[in-house]
Amino acid sequence: MIIADMHTHTHFSSDSQASPDAMLESAAAHGLTTYCFTDHMDYLYPMDNSKFVFDPETYWATMSELREKWRGRIDVKIGVELGLRDEADTVSPVEAYYEKLLAKYPFDFVIGSTHCVDHIDPYYPSYWEGKSGTKGMLHYLESELWNLEHYNGFHVCGHLDYLMRYVPKGKRVHELPLWPVLDEILHVLVRRGIGLEINTGALRRGYPKTNPAEVIVVRYHDIGGDLITIGSDAHYAEHVAADFDRAEAMLRKIGYKEYATFSGGKPEFHKF
Repeated sequence: MIIADMHTHTHFSSDSQASPDAMLESAAAHGLTTYCFTDHMDYLYPMDNSKFVFDPETYWATMSELREKWRGRIDVKIGVELGLRDEADTVSPVEAYYEKLLAKYPFDFVIGSTHCVDHIDPYYPSYWEGKSGTKGMLHYLESELWNLEHYNGFHVCGHLDYLMRYVPKGKRVHELPLWPVLDEILHVLVRRGIGLEINTGALRRGYPKTNPAEVIVVRYHDIGGDLITIGSDAHYAEHVAADFDRAEAMLRKIGYKEYATFSGGKPEFHKF
């Protein structure tokens, strides 16, 4: 049984209104013993620079108080989800900001995610204008590859192929052309000792696969990838630990016998 949710959000993230206490109450109700807050820090988010960032001092103080309040019931981890960027004019300021952030605040766990490409959040239809589904997805993965090779300080790659669930209707993605880049991404993760997150958030949205999809997780396993974390990507209390049973069944089938949590930036392994 998975007893840790390592990717969750609260009202510190612009796309959530959830209170941290409500998320922890839900975690307790689901039998979790470890819970990690990983609110969004997407510095220089292109659509609105004030969106998807939080005041780190307030965040750290709030989560530290919650850790003490819940001590003995749930092991509260303080984490963050960093939005990685590869545009030439954003790399230096984003990298400098994150280095300063991570040097000041000793987060238990840091997720590195690619949310923006070419100064656009590909969640929005404008990203896909003039692109086929395959080209749009390939371009995203190429950006992800650059980010994973370039940035430091994060522990896992967040929701690797999450863009698949936002491909506009009418556009098709042919997966074969994606595999050279996907394979290179997975080798970079293994070489750099970066973990792969199994994100169940897509399942509750009706998408039939985790992010990344099972076939990608199989390849990660086959090349020696052994650092797996599991997160619901919950933005509401009712989504905490959602579909963890499906994630566990998939991981067991692939051959995984344990998953990781993080404390003070170090992995701790737990058997299913």
